[in-house]
Amino acid sequence: MESKARYDILVIGAGPAGCSAAASAASKGAKVALLEQEEAVALHVRTSGVTWQSDADNLGIPKEFYHPIHSFKFFSPNGSSEVDCTKEAACVLDVRGLYRFLAERAADQGAEIFLSYRATKALKDSNSKAISGLLASARGARTVELNSELIIDASGFHSFLSKEIEGINAWTRFGIGAEYEAYVENVDEYSWMLMVGREFSPAGYAWLFPLGKNRARIGVGIGRPNSEVNPSEMLDQLLSKRPGPLAKIGRIAPIEFHFGMVPNQGLRDSFTGKGYAMVGDSAGQVNPLVLEGIRFAIRYGRLCGEAAAEQLAYGNDALTNKYEARVKNEIKRKVDTAMRVQSRWLNLDDEGWDKEIEMINQFSCEEFLTFIKADFSPSAIIKLSAKHPSLAARELFSLVRSSLGF
Repeated sequence: MESKARYDILVIGAGPAGCSAAASAASKGAKVALLEQEEAVALHVRTSGVTWQSDADNLGIPKEFYHPIHSFKFFSPNGSSEVDCTKEAACVLDVRGLYRFLAERAADQGAEIFLSYRATKALKDSNSKAISGLLASARGARTVELNSELIIDASGFHSFLSKEIEGINAWTRFGIGAEYEAYVENVDEYSWMLMVGREFSPAGYAWLFPLGKNRARIGVGIGRPNSEVNPSEMLDQLLSKRPGPLAKIGRIAPIEFHFGMVPNQGLRDSFTGKGYAMVGDSAGQVNPLVLEGIRFAIRYGRLCGEAAAEQLAYGNDALTNKYEARVKNEIKRKVDTAMRVQSRWLNLDDEGWDKEIEMINQFSCEEFLTFIKADFSPSAIIKLSAKHPSLAARELFSLVRSSLGF
């Protein structure tokens, strides 16, 4: 790339949101540049890569990029539960493989991909004050000026635009996680494990997500600012002490270390503006219950890219009126409700977790997936409330109904 260039759309970040937005916009005829600050797409993995089978199918994720999950096991200090499904219900993604597949799809649609390009400063039109491009630090410490009609910020948790636009603030509530991808001697390759209580995480949970026979991701997530415990240290302590179900998994040989942060504040009040849009983690498009959002990143990345191309072609406000409006209509209420449930969970003591886990044991596969995906609707919650009348369930569903407004 020359030291000065012009594109219709600049996309910052070649994660699932950025690659999806770039592919969608380029497919509609926009001239797109996709900037990735690292030397390779998905050079560092910052997520456990869990998503749901129905979403993988709907999004067209090829089967070679995930490992299927049939059942879900939960462990509290003094209890356990298991939800069995008769078919594939969730999956653990090959994160590096999937992200590179999405980047190839963007390139195939005509997007230009630039590695080792870090966005450093937003450029603004002197008259309209709209964002009109950016400066980027490129290979060899060069500074490159990139002009554009629109910028899509898909830079993830740290969000480039949060440092550049007044009113877009850095996240103050977030999850921070550390995990090993490892050889594991004894692992049920079709079941995931979530472990809760103070011994596993002071404000969050620990997990084991299988990737196949003798291979899994084992990690710890901790909510900030609820706890300042270091998740890396907590993870090493767990693998040393082996409490609860970890005592049965045998020898562990770490292969790769992952570390990342994910916003835990709900959707931003607004994630579009003059000359820009935000998508994925930068916009807060995350399910707070298990802090997963890759399905949102891909789905809404595609929508964002399509709306951006339409806005350029027709001079309308498609980013605000179609992209942002649709995202809010589809998930805002659900995410807000999930935030209230998560707040309850973060305040549970070990005895409270024992009761919560006992309640989960009563759920069918379909009921569990409805709840854990934060796919809340009045009809679904009414059915759950009627079928599960225990005290813990009544308290939980009452919280959800109140948040949903019925």
